[in-house]
Amino acid sequence: MESKKYLEDISEIKNMMSRSSRFISLSGLSGILAGVYALIGAFMAYQVLGDLRTGQNFIERYTGAMSVLEQLLLIAASVIILAAGTGIILTHRKSKKSGEKIWDVSSKRLVLNFLIPLVAGGLFCLAMIQQSHFGLVAPATLIFYGLACVNASKYTLGAVRYLGITNIILGLISTQFIGYGLYFWAVGFGVLHIFYGALMYFKHDRT
Repeated sequence: MESKKYLEDISEIKNMMSRSSRFISLSGLSGILAGVYALIGAFMAYQVLGDLRTGQNFIERYTGAMSVLEQLLLIAASVIILAAGTGIILTHRKSKKSGEKIWDVSSKRLVLNFLIPLVAGGLFCLAMIQQSHFGLVAPATLIFYGLACVNASKYTLGAVRYLGITNIILGLISTQFIGYGLYFWAVGFGVLHIFYGALMYFKHDRT
């Protein structure tokens, strides 16, 4: 009986240490929805690129005259805002349900370590667009996003690390298939988010 109680105490201490050093209220459902938004965005981008030969496309009908680059940036920004907003709302709801604080030391470390590679990658991609190196933008976004996930993963759920590693590998592969970046982008930000988000949801959100 004493040994059983001792093991339970050790397990409880480990859980408390894990909770104090990692932000474990990250919502798996938000990852799934982020993947869905990314797939919708990829489809819209495909429509924009596919309509280059036929003239005005569906975005121009509502926004007026916009360059193809401006339309693609608008789509990307919309996906990012939707994904970030959904993630904040669902994570806040999960944190409130479990009695955890959404903005504590571990979540601050998570955000900081995630943003450093992400912001650097975003600025690098803007520089490549400025220099007309459009073919490498999609691989670079996947690689830097993967690095951001890996860098932040030590402060959250383990699935984030594997999501990051997979995106890095996918981004490196896509450098050898210039011109197919949109498809790799859809797989990396769409399919992989849905897959790893589902793993997180069924493993953590439903327990």
